[in-house]
Amino acid sequence: MHQFKFSIITVVKNDQYNIEKTIKSILDQRQYSEVEYIVIDGNSSDKSLSIINRYKNEIDKIISENDTGIYDAMNKGMLHTTGSIIAFCNSGDFLYPKGLFYVEKEFISKKCDFVFGTVKRNYLGSQIVKKGFNKKRIHYNFDFATAHSTGFYAKKELINFIGNYNTKFKCSSDYDFYMRMINANKFLGSSTTGNKIIGEVASGGYSSTLSFFDHLLEETKIRIKNKQNIFYIALIFINAIFKNYLNKIKIIYILISLIFIFLLFFT
Repeated sequence: MHQFKFSIITVVKNDQYNIEKTIKSILDQRQYSEVEYIVIDGNSSDKSLSIINRYKNEIDKIISENDTGIYDAMNKGMLHTTGSIIAFCNSGDFLYPKGLFYVEKEFISKKCDFVFGTVKRNYLGSQIVKKGFNKKRIHYNFDFATAHSTGFYAKKELINFIGNYNTKFKCSSDYDFYMRMINANKFLGSSTTGNKIIGEVASGGYSSTLSFFDHLLEETKIRIKNKQNIFYIALIFINAIFKNYLNKIKIIYILISLIFIFLLFFT
């Protein structure tokens, strides 16, 4: 008998090459955990929905209709949950065997309200393991935890208190949710250990199609909305721009150095 029931939501749109891997990884968790599975499809025009329907007898709820973006689809999914712990594992991401089992053990042992699971995050050309979280860091850097999809698990009571994802934020509404959660100052969080990797997060996604300034402006609006000190926000904004251009300057410097070495030795 399990102490908790997980409600796992997968959001997908036109991802026929990755959705099956995600679905199988969720269904496999039922060997070790009690899992309710909900799939929200954004009216895909490729073969995604036909692949989803292959598993319709094992998926508790399938909804396929237009939405206004990923966070609208996530909110829709949460409306249909009946579990005591809610999480997302969106198309392309997947859970490792016993991933939810490790998360459940953390909830039981720490008696906490939310858990960040250790995950492998894929970037273009690289992969890193993300573990733990630092709630103080969110006030100056949103990269304060492991991942939202696949990595973040919260009790339904917490979700009900914090509320839905704000659909005005198109790429960073999860950060707004985190800030509201941390600022509430009433929820206890924990994380799985570094050697207990629970899943993997794919590279790409909608946020990767947006520019540095798109992200920075939205994250700044989130800080303003959550009533962070305006002078502190200005410092974060300026620092982010400086770091972005400093990295570009470093790349230019390296390229110039390589050209100089080539000319020196080969001409």
